[in-house]
Amino acid sequence: MERRTTRQVSVGDICIGGGSHIAIQTMWDAPLPSNANDQEYQAVLTMLRKYRTMGCDIIRFSYPSKQDHTVFSRVCQDSPIPVVADIHFDWKLAMDALDCGAHKIRINPGNIGARWKVDEVVRSAKDHGAAIRIGLNGGSLPMELRMRAHAQGMVDTALTYIEWFEALDFHDIILSVKDSDTQTTYEAYRNLSGLTDYPLHLGVTEAGGVVSSVTRSTWALGRLLSEGIGDTIRISITDDREFEILAARELLRTIGLDASGIRIVSCPRCGRASFDSQGFLKKVQGRLMESTMPLTVAIMGCQVNGPGESSHADLAVTGIGNRVFIYEHGKLLKEVPVNEAEIALLDRLEVLSHAE
Repeated sequence: MERRTTRQVSVGDICIGGGSHIAIQTMWDAPLPSNANDQEYQAVLTMLRKYRTMGCDIIRFSYPSKQDHTVFSRVCQDSPIPVVADIHFDWKLAMDALDCGAHKIRINPGNIGARWKVDEVVRSAKDHGAAIRIGLNGGSLPMELRMRAHAQGMVDTALTYIEWFEALDFHDIILSVKDSDTQTTYEAYRNLSGLTDYPLHLGVTEAGGVVSSVTRSTWALGRLLSEGIGDTIRISITDDREFEILAARELLRTIGLDASGIRIVSCPRCGRASFDSQGFLKKVQGRLMESTMPLTVAIMGCQVNGPGESSHADLAVTGIGNRVFIYEHGKLLKEVPVNEAEIALLDRLEVLSHAE
């Protein structure tokens, strides 16, 4: 697949665009803890380390108040992945977040205020060596542009803001033109991709829960990615952030843009099943999806498809009653009681991880 040629923009130690891998992002979903509460702060870092292990490259935080200055500065310094500050309305908060050490800020220049305020933010980002995402949503366009087609309105607005930034010789720009309507999102990104060489952050905004978001995002973003459009991605889900990371990884793997990580094959369960493949998958899925090993693991519920799937999976699990059979490359590795199957599978994965 030939990807669109773009500039390369650095966000901390991650490169966006310029042929770099498509970076996965998510957003922290709670207020920052008090700087005095070290236990909660350490919990934040623990979760960020988990996100990184799962394949997340960049984390974004809302930055609504200067009261968070001290703790946000610590996050920017200690985070295992680059940190983005999400800013709305107050240009001074953007300046403060940059002083904290944010590797990138996300702003919509249209709600920051007067042009001179935007210019001050851009100058500060340049001084700090930080990137800026110009983040536009269909619902936040100026009123006169909302009366037109949202897709074209976002594209025209993005091009205007690019001119502002380039007038200050600032080029560490990433663009997003999201909408809650999938076709509008698709058209906006597709049109913008032919008019600028800045990297694009893909996403469908306000996409809903796991089922609706994954479906809508796959339809809009999958088409764009298959056309070589897109340099970083967030799948916005109204649920745990782990789902956003897992969904993005799975989409990239499905399209063929990321070979890392475990590909899970599992049956939907039927009346033939005497092994609870659904329950077993729920137990092990988190651990499997944290792995970066390029393996296929099949989890099957009965003797009809189980042995067949095992023939083309690196590891396969199937069961009959209270006995579970684990296969490796189609050959029976071991037979264990059902209550030992989870440990047996994870132990074998651990062995394989050290054999890489």
